[in-house]
Amino acid sequence: MTNQRPWWLRTLLSGRRQALTTTGWVPSRRAPGTAGADLRILFLGDVLGRTGRDTVCERLPGLRRDLRIDLAVVNAENASHGFGLAPDMAKALFAAGADVITLGNHAWDRKEIIPFIAENPRLIRPLNYPPGTPGAGSVLVTLQDGRKALVLQAMGRLFMDPMDCPFRGTAEVLSKYRLGHSVQAIVADIHAEASSEKMAYAHTFDGQVSLVVGTHTHCPSADAQVLPGGTAFQSDAGMCGDYDSVIGMVKDGAAMRFWRKMPGEKLGPAEGPATVCGVFVETDDATGHARRIEPVRIGGRLSQAMPAV
Repeated sequence: MTNQRPWWLRTLLSGRRQALTTTGWVPSRRAPGTAGADLRILFLGDVLGRTGRDTVCERLPGLRRDLRIDLAVVNAENASHGFGLAPDMAKALFAAGADVITLGNHAWDRKEIIPFIAENPRLIRPLNYPPGTPGAGSVLVTLQDGRKALVLQAMGRLFMDPMDCPFRGTAEVLSKYRLGHSVQAIVADIHAEASSEKMAYAHTFDGQVSLVVGTHTHCPSADAQVLPGGTAFQSDAGMCGDYDSVIGMVKDGAAMRFWRKMPGEKLGPAEGPATVCGVFVETDDATGHARRIEPVRIGGRLSQAMPAV
């Protein structure tokens, strides 16, 4: 697929290819590289407020069991009343079965998360924050069976706060790993407003990561697919929260802001029954590429979707 990419992209990524090295396999459930070896990934979208937290903590253990999940990643930047994440909330999500938690543009809304993220590498923030920002934008995790997976997050720049380039930052991180060799899976959370930016990001790194999944808009998109190079993609995983709302917030106050174009009372999260939204991905151990991607929607108001395994 590399030769089909435009010249500017081949030039940009040429340094990455030169830096790649091949390392030995780590133990897995089957002999690595043999037919049928796979790795199952669950990614859950933005956890919003108490109802989102409680529902994810309740549902995640069963999802891990029923889908036989090897790697579970949860975006939780809106877990604290819609704005930020507190350390105790992060601990509860880890205890429920999250291997990695990602953040986003609300990463620092709860100030007490700053010392916590410095001490907990499995909590990551966007990699394209300026140098010197607390925490890290990626983490290499060892799964229960000894295999390795890389999880990273980048934040978009269209209609978002000014940031360093998410494309160049991701390419720099990926230059240290080789999918299917030094790591068995790579998950990239692209936290962005514009679907076009998320799609461009996914096509740029198609074949180099197992999954590119969007977060931030809180609405699950219907474009789950495996791209030509073998990367699973969905523009947005959706949120884990109450969908009788305006992207998770109480609908009356949120709607009035659009009606009057004036600030009103502080928005709070809707607290009705939550839908757990995300994606399920199955990859091939020999390549790290995706075999399939399917949406996950459980509970609440949305149509239900549960992958068969």
